[in-house]
Amino acid sequence: MNLMIVSTLPANDPQAQKAVRFLTSKVDCSRVFYTEEMKISPCLGCNACWLKTPGKCALHDDYEQILKGCLQYDAVVLLSGTSFGFIHSAMKNVIDRLLPLATMYICVQDGQIRHVPRYQKDYRFILLYSGKGDEEYLKYWMERFTLNFYGKSLGVFPLEKCEETLQCI
Repeated sequence: MNLMIVSTLPANDPQAQKAVRFLTSKVDCSRVFYTEEMKISPCLGCNACWLKTPGKCALHDDYEQILKGCLQYDAVVLLSGTSFGFIHSAMKNVIDRLLPLATMYICVQDGQIRHVPRYQKDYRFILLYSGKGDEEYLKYWMERFTLNFYGKSLGVFPLEKCEETLQCI
């Protein structure tokens, strides 16, 4: 199992360190990104990743490594703080930048409109959150987010329960 971890929590956060150590020790190959150490600009909504440079964001920053990692790793674990019960804005920025994984074309599947995927990949995501997240809403949001990328949510867990994620991976 190859695992990519994307953390918007500080690298020195004790709970995040514990979760990262635990998860990386249980898989064959892993890579960890701490976004606080990276330059990741917000999505401009320019649609260049659909129209001008298909599959590549027009912004050339440190995010390119994460986008490529989504294609290379079997599963992605997202470590995020929470704000008002939802993921922190830094993690929302990471998610927004995944847009190049889809195309601008749409189709109807199971009665819902979806973007046609750019790559034949089964994306698998897990969310570990710290703080007072609204777990039911986060689960619903993860299901919708992954559905839009023809992926699968492997679950939503409070950071202190990171051991439970292994059952899902």
